Formats: sequence, C-alpha cells, structure tokens
Amino acid sequence: MKKMILAAAIIGSSALSAQTGANNLLAAGVDDAERFMTDYLSPVSEASIYSISSGWFNSASAKPLGGFEISVIGNLTGFKNKEDKKSFILDTSDYENLQFQDGSTSKEVSTALGDIEGIGVFVEAEVAPGITAREDFELPTGLSSEGINFIPSGYLQASVGLVKGTEIKARFLPKIQTDEVSIGLYGIGLQHEFTSHLPADKLLPVAISGLIGYTHLDGTYDFTNTSIIDGENQRIDAAINSWNFQAIVSTRLPVINFYGALGYLSGTSTTDVLGTYRVQSGPFQESYTDPFSIEKKASGVTANLGAKLKLGFFRLNADYSLGEFNNLSVGVNFGFR
Repeated sequence: MKKMILAAAIIGSSALSAQTGANNLLAAGVDDAERFMTDYLSPVSEASIYSISSGWFNSASAKPLGGFEISVIGNLTGFKNKEDKKSFILDTSDYENLQFQDGSTSKEVSTALGDIEGIGVFVEAEVAPGITAREDFELPTGLSSEGINFIPSGYLQASVGLVKGTEIKARFLPKIQTDEVSIGLYGIGLQHEFTSHLPADKLLPVAISGLIGYTHLDGTYDFTNTSIIDGENQRIDAAINSWNFQAIVSTRLPVINFYGALGYLSGTSTTDVLGTYRVQSGPFQESYTDPFSIEKKASGVTANLGAKLKLGFFRLNADYSLGEFNNLSVGVNFGFR
C-alpha cells in the first residue's frame, strides 16, 4: 500500500511541475504551451506505459482447472541513466512567442524526468501603439531535481486456471484519492501453456507459454486551489492504455524456478489539461477553457529474466526487464496449483 500511495504522490509531483509550466506558458499563447508540454511530458508518459505493463507472470506453467494465485505486485521503472529522456532541445524558431532571456535561439531544457533548473524565458509584444508588455518566468524542471529516478506502480493481481493450459488473470488498484490526486488501475490477461499439449508434458524440464495482457490506468490532479493562475475547475486528467505480448519459458523445479521472456508492448497515454484559465499578465491576456490535450504512443521489445521461490501456499518472485525503460518487478503471491 505504501508503494501505491508513493505512486500517486510521484504522479502528483510530476503533474505539479506540468501544471506550473502549463500555467506560465499560457502567457505565451495556447499553441506555444501545447508545443512545450508535449515535449516536456512525453518521457514520463512513456515510462509510465512501461511501468504498468510489467508484472504479468512469474512462470510459464499454467495453473490447472480451479488453481488460483493472488499476488501483490510492485514495479520500479528506472530512468537514472536515461539522459536522452531527461531533456530536449527547445528551438525558439518553432514557437510563436517564447524567447530565452539570455538571447539564445535554442537550448537544452528539462523534461518531466529531468533536473535542469533556472532556464529563464519571456514573451513580449506590443499591446498598444508605443506600449510593450513583457512576461518573464522560468521553465519547469522534473522529477530528477527532487532526487526521484524511478516511476513506481503497484496493484493486486489474481490468476485462475481454466481449461487445460489456459489461465486468466486480472489486476486491480482500488481508486486511491487524496485532496488533489486520484489514481486507479485495472487490467485483464490471458496466458496459455503450449507445452501442456505435448505427451508427458509434466516430464519436460521446462514449460513454454504465451501471454496477452491489457492494462488501463487513470489519474487526476486537481490544482484549482493552488491559485497559480486565475480560473475554475483546473485539473490534469491522464489515461494510459497498454498491451503486452510475451513468449515465456520457465523451469519445472519443486522450490526455486527461473523464468525468462521475450515480448513486445504497445501503449498510449492521453493527458488532458482541463478547466478555465484566465491569463492576467503579459501581452496575451486571454481566457482559455480546456486548452489542450497531449497524446503519447510508445512501443518496443522487452526481455525479462526472473526467479520464483515456492514454499507451500507462499511464493515470492522478482524479475528484471530490459527495454526502452528497464523495470524491476517484485511479487508476493499466495495460492495453490
């Protein structure tokens, strides 16, 4: 549960930076704000897709009819060494109004995963004949500046054996809600053991199976009461959908087993900036309602290697996956087969 609350807190922290940046950048106009926030949020959206897609299995062996397992699963998706995901090049020629205070035309700036601080920008325009208005502010930094180098996720998962070689799985995170942040998750998966169709399959030293899993996460950060910019019902709504396809192999030993997998994941993250925003300083003092929505797609090949300890009804597993973002998954499991 602590890990789940931490996940909500980190999403809230990331959303806070996003909200602060979006509010300031609206002074440069909605097009500039959307362009910046797309590049700023894309890496954290991609890392979140990888995080919630993990933890679907701990063995290639399917449970028999009526066999079940209930698991508490936690994931840590790291980005400490992903320097290419922590920053991007902001070129002012791609923007209508945004300029760097030091006169640069392009500069490396932080994403929501990064730690670059103190980048000053401004917008300036003539608001009346001979009268110029200017607004100065700093671009937002990211999670690394707060010493956070991972995206966590956690949920409950249940697996039940159906017909020979087939196992259905469901995962669920009850809605966690604080005064400002809410987050929830659900998913469903299907695993089938191909070796169960072979003669004397239980005598084989390994099991081989395939898995398909779908996960959905939705979160909301309500910042109406932060008073950074005037308006009503100000919030960020995020929704992530991911598909995971895995080919799995595992050993068939009594107590300790090892498993590995090669797979492919695909996901989409949609972030909506909602509410009413009234810009009351700078040259572009306008009111915006539901100003923009950002979509990020991610896909890639993953490889997993893990181990599972079985002691009666109790099982403990851990695995590490390699991909665009690497992930450590740990499961505490109870059940029988």
